[in-house]
Amino acid sequence: MTQRIEARFEKCRAEGRAALVTYVMAGDPDLETSFEIMRNLPKAGADIVEFGMPFTDPMADGPAIQAAGLRSLKGGQNTIKTLDLVRRFRREDSDTPIILMGYFNPIYVYGVDRFLKDAKEAGVDGLIVVDLPPEEDDELCLPALSAGLAFIRLATPTTDDKRLPAVLANTAGFVYYVSITGITGAATPDFGKVSTAVERIKRHTPLPVVVGFGVKNGAHAAAIAKGADGVVVGSALIDALKGTLDPQERATSRSVEAVTTLVKELSEGVRSVSKRAAA
Repeated sequence: MTQRIEARFEKCRAEGRAALVTYVMAGDPDLETSFEIMRNLPKAGADIVEFGMPFTDPMADGPAIQAAGLRSLKGGQNTIKTLDLVRRFRREDSDTPIILMGYFNPIYVYGVDRFLKDAKEAGVDGLIVVDLPPEEDDELCLPALSAGLAFIRLATPTTDDKRLPAVLANTAGFVYYVSITGITGAATPDFGKVSTAVERIKRHTPLPVVVGFGVKNGAHAAAIAKGADGVVVGSALIDALKGTLDPQERATSRSVEAVTTLVKELSEGVRSVSKRAAA
């Protein structure tokens, strides 16, 4: 079910390090630039690629990712085109795990069964759908698991020991720990508290625990990597891309390089922390 995800975390463990998970928005700022960024992420050091599915009414996304979603939608991005991007990626990369992250509404409109079939066929490995709690597992989580896709759940600083078993019950692939209370990219996490939270979650599950929200540079990535199995970076990459766009929010010759340069820095930060000594 989650062979590519499991294999990637096993590879990282063998190398004695945490994984780097990178998030970019599908179709931002246009289809071709988005694909060029996506295909270059693993070459720059990303271990797992999260691809955002743009949605008009996000709840957990901060200003950077909201703006990226609007740029994407303005350019005509939709679920069909997002799955096509995954198919194109898979023609040249059969190993890097791909996670689609977003909200339930576009999947519901597309049709759950159709979406799961098409996502699996395209080469998607897992889903993060932030507005479906465990009480709604019948809607998508359980069908996704049956279709062979990992359903990756979010845990937050407010997820206490009483709630955690429900959050973890049908989670597969890895657990995504949200390091701050709030929206993406809004603040820098307290790295000490993050390590303590990761330790608590790992007492409840054998799954890898990755940490995201608020990681902006290589130093942040290194600090998170000390205690987590993986580090997720999204808003900082979106900001790097945005900084290269022209006044009409179109890509420039610097757009792909700006993202991959930051990914290389983040990768170096993650790889600077040896986890063998703690094993």
